[in-house]
Amino acid sequence: MGSQLRRLFFFCFLVVSSSILGAFAQLSANYYDQACPQALSTIKTIVEHAIEREPRMGASLLRLHFHDCFVNGCDGSILLDDTNEFVGEKTALPNINSVRGFEVVDEIKAALDSACYGSMVSCADILAVAARDSVVALGGVSYEVQLGRKDARTASKDAANNGIPPPFFNFSSLLSSFQAKGLTLEDLVVLTGAHTIGLAQCRAFRNRIYNDTNIDPAYSNSLRAQCPPSGGDGNTAPLDGTTTRFDTVYYSDLLQAKGLLHSDQELFKGDGSASDGLVRYYSENQQAFWAVFGVSIIKMGNISPLTGTNGEIRLNCRKMN
Repeated sequence: MGSQLRRLFFFCFLVVSSSILGAFAQLSANYYDQACPQALSTIKTIVEHAIEREPRMGASLLRLHFHDCFVNGCDGSILLDDTNEFVGEKTALPNINSVRGFEVVDEIKAALDSACYGSMVSCADILAVAARDSVVALGGVSYEVQLGRKDARTASKDAANNGIPPPFFNFSSLLSSFQAKGLTLEDLVVLTGAHTIGLAQCRAFRNRIYNDTNIDPAYSNSLRAQCPPSGGDGNTAPLDGTTTRFDTVYYSDLLQAKGLLHSDQELFKGDGSASDGLVRYYSENQQAFWAVFGVSIIKMGNISPLTGTNGEIRLNCRKMN
């Protein structure tokens, strides 16, 4: 397929996907319009202030939404502290000493309860909106978040260990993980593009910089100074060259074998595969990436939501009512 035809195909995909995803049966973009008109602006203000204080917080809030949705659906379960009845997701391997932003979620929840004269906005919806507002605050394009989720009354460390794709996954394992959630190859490449912001810990990329062969030598050598063969597990490195801007440098870095995580570089192997084509395309077309990112993250946000009489709206995002 020629480059012009391929681009036409991908733009058609955007249009069709947008129409299909325009309205979900269970969730609605105007869910809080009558009950609490100030809800979305309240979340936006606090997210913007949090990112002004610490630009990295945008990536952290976006990651919370991802890690929540990939474990039993988008139900706010990642926010629950351990109880006598269950060990939650915070201490699972993909999350322990890594996921962050809980204090910002607490701040948002308190502000919403005041603005709405009661606990009307679920913690799961807070995560979805805060993710969108983080993307926008760091230079991305807005999209219409679907709302109306309820919060889970339980969480599972084992489910988090099994549900969140680890950084050492190969391409087939990554794709299988996404497909199990009802997501596609395009969703995999686009949603992983969220790695255009944020940092990763040494423990997540150590094996890549010492053992992978499909990595730029100068790049791996520079990272070894921050990530020794042993120790320094919590040391961090940027996921792309512009870690506080929601752009397409992430994809450009993959073309140069500068993906920080093994799973990142698996999206581009230079073998002419479909994922290769998508990476090349989005590296050259930032507007197209922004458009399809909104489509894919809305789709991800509709993974098994609790609605209606299922779940609850927590008074405290860290514990059940």
